[in-house]
Amino acid sequence: MRLNLIGSSLAIASLALSGCNSQNNDPPPIDNKAAPSEAQWNDLTARQLREAIDRRATHGLDHFRFEDTGSTGGTGGPPDGERLTRVALAYAAALARGAVDPGKLYPAYTLPRPSPDLRRGLANALKVQKVDEWLESLAPQDDDYRKLGRAYLALRAQNAEPAAKIPATSKLLRPGAADPRMPAIARQLVALDYLDASAAQGRRYDPAMVDAVRRLQLDYALRQDGVIGDEVLGILNLSDADRARAIAVNMERMRWLERSPPATRIDVNIADARLTYWRDGKVADRRKVVVGKPDAETPQLGSPIFRLVANPTWTVPRSIERKEIAGKGAGYLRRNHMMRKDGRIVQQSGPHNSLGLVKFDMRNQESIYLHDTPAKQLFAAVQRQRSHGCVRVDDALGFADLLARDAGVLDQWHRARGTGKESFVSLPHEIPVRLLYQTVLFDADGAPIVRGDPYDWNGAIATALGFGAGKGWRLRANADDLGP
Repeated sequence: MRLNLIGSSLAIASLALSGCNSQNNDPPPIDNKAAPSEAQWNDLTARQLREAIDRRATHGLDHFRFEDTGSTGGTGGPPDGERLTRVALAYAAALARGAVDPGKLYPAYTLPRPSPDLRRGLANALKVQKVDEWLESLAPQDDDYRKLGRAYLALRAQNAEPAAKIPATSKLLRPGAADPRMPAIARQLVALDYLDASAAQGRRYDPAMVDAVRRLQLDYALRQDGVIGDEVLGILNLSDADRARAIAVNMERMRWLERSPPATRIDVNIADARLTYWRDGKVADRRKVVVGKPDAETPQLGSPIFRLVANPTWTVPRSIERKEIAGKGAGYLRRNHMMRKDGRIVQQSGPHNSLGLVKFDMRNQESIYLHDTPAKQLFAAVQRQRSHGCVRVDDALGFADLLARDAGVLDQWHRARGTGKESFVSLPHEIPVRLLYQTVLFDADGAPIVRGDPYDWNGAIATALGFGAGKGWRLRANADDLGP
């Protein structure tokens, strides 16, 4: 099996896990009541459970602690039904909903999660003596999840401990230099989106690669001299242990998600800063977005778009007013087309508005939504974690036209835009939006690529799953403009 696991961990760090016990790898909470008495354990079903848990590395859960599943409870008698039930439900919960509770990791997490009746499922599995098949049916069944499982097993078979892919030496690589490591460095830069694949040629450190390295240095607050030394190699390199850890974390995030998401929806991958529009189960559109910077993270939410807002005004959040506008005078407000209204600062409609010319209104308590922006240059950045938390959409007007056309309200939308004033167009059917965080992507051949962790969110999950701490580099929080 070919593994295209190139990239950089950048931020796989061990974080304190709020709300979890000191071991950070205990099974998730479950209903510990025994299964119905008519469904009894026997040696066959006990063995099925033990063998299923022995195969838990398929799900990246081999570092996670589950109780011993010996068949007889150590007495030579019949299986200990109460204990086996407790273990089976714990493992079932880890497969069905995840081993870690995202609600304990994040202040806001509202993505829909699976909620199967595990006690009833276990009882039925015991009746037909197919506990192993039932357990395997609880995990995600899609191809991407299976690919991650195979990649994880392949890395695990290598003991996940080889040295970094690009050898580090005392020699600094300066622009124009020739070095046998340049093809490997170029592949890593391509994987991280800093370099176009057509430019990844030869063993000479050419201008295209120098520009790519300087942009990487800018994103990670390094001196922008284009010189490749230990710091740049530290960002580019990724050991197999880091790859395995990242894959296990992303499999866990997939287990948090509902198994059959709406066929028509919008998925935003916050980590990759890209949007995918699904229509009737097929990809209808993909485009870049700008999401929250590392100190103003975009939360993982499930939240629908219910209307389009043409020519929106923007009421500046008090947090932004306090941090970035306080003390500025009337001249500043005038230059930025702002005025005070009912004690708040409001930016008027128009192309200068921080929301641009369209806002995609969403229902959530975090005041998060999609919108246009006058700061078009940010879409050319590789790391597009630059906003105050909301999601800015590349060619937002074109995307609004696409949604309005699909919803049958294109004429209404064009009339609303033509007013030049803030106007609202309700969608006949709300469009579900999922704000996700996935740091493992897939290349054109379907092979997994481990990418960066811009918010440093992988570490807490990895620790909870029982992995050791990983080294990483944190993305710099840029403050490019006032927009949400």
